[in-house]
Parts: sequence; C-alpha cells; structure tokens
Amino acid sequence: MWSPCLWAQYMKLDCGTDFMTLVWTESRSRADPSLFRLGNCFPTSFTARQAVFSVGLDDCNFRRLVTGHQLMYTNDLTYISSPDSHVVPFTHQVACTYERPKDWYPLSYDPVFNTYGQADLVFHIGLMNDDFSGPAESTSFPLGSFIPIMASVEEKTHQPLLLLLEECVAAATPELQPESNLYPIITNKGCLVDSQTSRSKFEPRQKSSEIHLSLQAFRFELGKEVFIHCKLVAWDPVGLDNTKKACHYVQGHGWELLDNPSYANLCDCCDSSCKSRRMRSVASGKLGVAQKAVLGPLTITDVNS
Repeated sequence: MWSPCLWAQYMKLDCGTDFMTLVWTESRSRADPSLFRLGNCFPTSFTARQAVFSVGLDDCNFRRLVTGHQLMYTNDLTYISSPDSHVVPFTHQVACTYERPKDWYPLSYDPVFNTYGQADLVFHIGLMNDDFSGPAESTSFPLGSFIPIMASVEEKTHQPLLLLLEECVAAATPELQPESNLYPIITNKGCLVDSQTSRSKFEPRQKSSEIHLSLQAFRFELGKEVFIHCKLVAWDPVGLDNTKKACHYVQGHGWELLDNPSYANLCDCCDSSCKSRRMRSVASGKLGVAQKAVLGPLTITDVNS
C-alpha cells in the first residue's frame, strides 16, 4: 500500500471557492489516464500520463461535512482497471477544507459514509437541445436530423454508478401493446442497432451517471406521435460484461464501446446474442438497478412531404 507522502508525488490539488482542480500524474507506463474517475465524473482532459479534473463542488457526488468552524468537501479518486490489466484498481480520498462562513448555518449536511447508500435511485430521461446544455425547445424533428436524448440517475448516497441504456424501441403509443408496431433502437443488452444504418451514436460521457444519445430521426409514424420506450440500468462501473455495456456501430470500423476501451470485446456479441444474467440490486448492496422509462410524445416530420 502506498503511503500518503507517496500519493502526494502523483496528485496536485487546487481547492477554489466553489470548484477544485485535480491533476494526477501517472508514472506507470501501462496505466490508462482515461480510466480515472472522480466520484461519478470522467476526466475533464487527459494525456498519455496525466488525468485532469476541473469540476464544481456541487458536481461529481462530492460529500459535504460540517465540523465546528470547518466545511469539508470529500470525494474518491478511483482507477478502474480491466481484469487482465497489470495495473490494479485503487481508490484515494480527495478533500478540500474551508473555514465555514460565519453567516452560514445549514439545516442539515451530508455525512461521510464508507458503506453503500440505501436511498432510492431517481432516474430521468429527456429531449435535449443540440449541445445537450438544456431541454429541447421543440418536440418535432425533421427526418434525418438528430434527436438529442439524455438519461441520468440521481445517486444520492450510493457509490458512483454507470448509467446504461439496455433497450430502447419506438412505438406509436405511450404503453406497449402486443400488437404495437415497434422500431428497434437499442437491443441485445446495450447495442445501438440503429447506428448500423444511420449516423446515430452515443456521445462521450461527462459523468458516469449520465448517458447522451444522438439519435438520427428515422422513418417511423411520420407526422404522428412517437414514444420511445427504454430500459435504463444503473450499474457498478467495474461490473461491466457483454450484457452491461453501451456499444454503437461506426461505419467502416465496426462496433465500438462507449466506455472503458480495455473491454472493447464486449461489443463482439452485438452481431449475435449477448447472453443475459440475473440482475442484482444496488439497494441490497450488490451491482445494479433497472428502471423502465418512456420519452415523448415527439414527432418525426418528412421535409419532402
């Protein structure tokens, strides 16, 4: 185990008034800086040897603790490694401590827990504007344009979780019926099958608790109401397998994994069958929670009609 003074050789921490900057310099040549996480946040930037996080203290699942005249924000810097990697996973606590403002008396604060939280997870899914910075201004999308979709999960006191879209289909009704006409979007445990014949893709993650999908508007129920039915899964980031993944198809290249490139072979089953295994619950101290969600109504229009 590394000593605190040795950690200091690798990490530089700058605590601002409401933000922090962390720079981790990695000396091991086989380590991949893109696999570092600060709470549920991905690196703001990274190079071959460094991972940089420039984040607000209200983001990334920072924990806030008030003790006497001090206000402390803590989080965990984690390295997520593949099972066959020579670099073992590790976690290091990060803390920014401030003098508590004299006129600041919170009604409550978030204590530091070393165990998994038991609170209910809250899932969200919505239509976004073109750069995913806010909600969409319209629910009408011309055929061939992009439908930006964001799904997220509020983790509260849970350990950081990776949000995945396990399945999505389009239908003409807010409830699926046996006779419903369906358009498959994501099938086979996280394979964006629509990307095989379109420019649909998963966008790079900013937080593990969010997933962004740029869905190219498809020819389905043109001019009528469309609902997108999805199964969302919040999963342990180190518990990925070929049934817990996010894969999209890149023309001329093949299937690509959105997350950890060390697990690229998890997408190989997208052309066959990705075997399922029994879901285990985070609420019971295990690996994941699933939630069904419906997005819509939205309308796909034919610009030539």
